[in-house]
Amino acid sequence: MPVKKGDFIKLNYTGTMDGNIFDTTYEDVAKEAGIYNESASYEPVTISVGCHHVILGLDEEMEGKEIGDEGEVDISPERAFGEHDPGKVESFNKNSFREKPRKGVSIKIPDKGEGTVVDIIGNRVLVDFNHPFAGKTLHYNYRIEEEVTGVEEQVQGLIKLYAGREMELSFEDGVLTLMLPPGINFDRRWVMWRSRVVHEAFENIPDIDEILFKEVFKRPEKEETPGEEE
Repeated sequence: MPVKKGDFIKLNYTGTMDGNIFDTTYEDVAKEAGIYNESASYEPVTISVGCHHVILGLDEEMEGKEIGDEGEVDISPERAFGEHDPGKVESFNKNSFREKPRKGVSIKIPDKGEGTVVDIIGNRVLVDFNHPFAGKTLHYNYRIEEEVTGVEEQVQGLIKLYAGREMELSFEDGVLTLMLPPGINFDRRWVMWRSRVVHEAFENIPDIDEILFKEVFKRPEKEETPGEEE
């Protein structure tokens, strides 16, 4: 059965730009390309087709394909990270930076965001606030591994996608219960994306009627000190 908008699938992919790999779900490929990140999770990603969980061009490529299909696609800038906007390249005085700026280094500027130093001319520093891949055509190889039909696995996929972690959860009679682990409120990524997970769970999984966040605190076990029993 063809994949349609709203379906949850597991997807493997490798993205290249100008022949160089910049992103992949395969650990061995990442290591070979020299982009391996120990904190990253290398496995198929769970996405809901049509929800832009991957870049637009790759997302659109999924519709109409079959489970198990493999393919490759070239993605133009307007379907990836947009065209390069010269208006987002700005000049700053070199003395306005705490540390000496270096060409090619990413830098954060208050009220401007993050950009890349593209040139240093005399006392002026040119910073490009476009996405590094703006104006670039990207190439992806992909494989649609399987369809994800269970509510719990679908939600787990959303949590992993946005918060980069897994949670204990259960689903029964329309109620999804998430067991919040200790210290979760200090996880900035979860705090930032929690509402998005909830919104997309209701939007894309019609079986969910209610979402319950549950925190459980257990009394710590008392540690016995030597001689206490005596």
